Amino acid sequence: MGSKPFFQKGFGGETEGAQPSGNACIRVCNPHYNQKGTKKTMSDFNVIVIGAGPGGYVCALKAAALGLKTAVVEERDVGGTCLNRGCIPTKALLHASEVYAEAKGAEAYGVTVGSCAFDFTKMHEKKSETVAKLRGGIESLFKSAGVTLLRGKGVVEGSGKVRAGETLYTADSIVIATGSTPARPPIPGLSQEGVITSDELLEGEATFDESLVIIGGGVIGVEFASVYARLGCRVTVIEALPRLLARMDKDLSQNLQMLLKKKGVKVLTDAMVKEIVRDGDGALTVRYETKGKEGAAQGSRVLVAIGRRPNAAGLFAPGVEVETNRGAIVVNDRFETSLPGVYAIGDVSSKIQLAHVASAQGTVVAEEIAGVAASVDLSTVPSCIYVSPEIGSVGLIEEEAAEQGYDVKTAKVMMYANGKTLIVGGERGFMKLVFDGATRRILGAHLMCERATDMISEFSAAIVNGLTVEQMASVIRPHPTFNEAVSELFEAAARL
Repeated sequence: MGSKPFFQKGFGGETEGAQPSGNACIRVCNPHYNQKGTKKTMSDFNVIVIGAGPGGYVCALKAAALGLKTAVVEERDVGGTCLNRGCIPTKALLHASEVYAEAKGAEAYGVTVGSCAFDFTKMHEKKSETVAKLRGGIESLFKSAGVTLLRGKGVVEGSGKVRAGETLYTADSIVIATGSTPARPPIPGLSQEGVITSDELLEGEATFDESLVIIGGGVIGVEFASVYARLGCRVTVIEALPRLLARMDKDLSQNLQMLLKKKGVKVLTDAMVKEIVRDGDGALTVRYETKGKEGAAQGSRVLVAIGRRPNAAGLFAPGVEVETNRGAIVVNDRFETSLPGVYAIGDVSSKIQLAHVASAQGTVVAEEIAGVAASVDLSTVPSCIYVSPEIGSVGLIEEEAAEQGYDVKTAKVMMYANGKTLIVGGERGFMKLVFDGATRRILGAHLMCERATDMISEFSAAIVNGLTVEQMASVIRPHPTFNEAVSELFEAAARL
């Protein structure tokens, strides 16, 4: 337990006592909790969370675990965009297309496959089956945790007041976790049939396109390009910025662009879309301008994948306002909005729109409301992109580290000599490390290789805990694995 003084904050002022250890102590030591371990309240709930996506449902479950009487308001399916129209269905299709590609190349491994074909409808059915199972799992977790699921659109009617459908509820605290929706730029012709967003592609009918134009070379765009290119679709990616994945390490961008082109994807960068028109044969033509020259790309459909915008439409009742910035809800360092007792997490307020960021913020906000210390470090956020090979990135890139005044050193290892990579026939990949030459502390890591999305967490842990190159080099990693290349990377860095 320890003897360090602890001030329980958040409800009814501050109460001095021993430092709590675990949820049980919080409930026993805190006079604001009843004998059942639930916080006392005159309201309907201690916490009402609006939105059951990865931020909202994690926040609700954490709040309930901390003894707060909790409800979640959701007008659509639980799981939010990530589960129903984003991360999970996209990765399900990526895996299906990968299985097909591996089957086509099976003879190289001495495996004879008869007729090799894909059924796009069945791919979507499998995707939907996976989504349904996970959705049911979340609802089961709500029941076992005692979280009340309220159906209907959630509307904030003031501090402590939320309308769910036709019913008004009261709460000590409100957490907004309504996520985001696909952005649709003001491009002429964008509203016509066949011009779709990722939401519509994943939720609509399983229609395979022989040709597809993707506007946007960010995460969403390159992942869908990978799916369709593997299945033999003629794909064109149009990106307005100078390179794909423009905010990530340049080596990742350049390598990805080269590999996509190798797979038959036409990549156009520095290209500004001017309009979308339908030709006489029914195809869609995207007209663009690049370096002063006009060009055109044709496809049976056009996928608009230029990012997402905060989903705050209709969230507040007339006369109720919070501070916003370009549509995003503004919050302080405690995730509280300008409306007292109302918090916002995830895509609706965050600069980083990632499911795991929303979940981490949900945990921290639940702890804030319950008056306990934050258990998650929000300063270091890994990013994952499920192309082939996978991309995992965390921390600073070289340019950012230099701007912040570090003595920037980098180390890099190629994966062509890695035994596991050769066994599976992995494509050109690498691992890159950014560290401070003065302190030897790790600043960033950028991987493009098989299982990069699983391995990046090792680097995240190193950054969060301030570990050095030499400390990470001292770890034994098993052979043969993709992960043993991490040892080679730190050994190379240790020589610098």
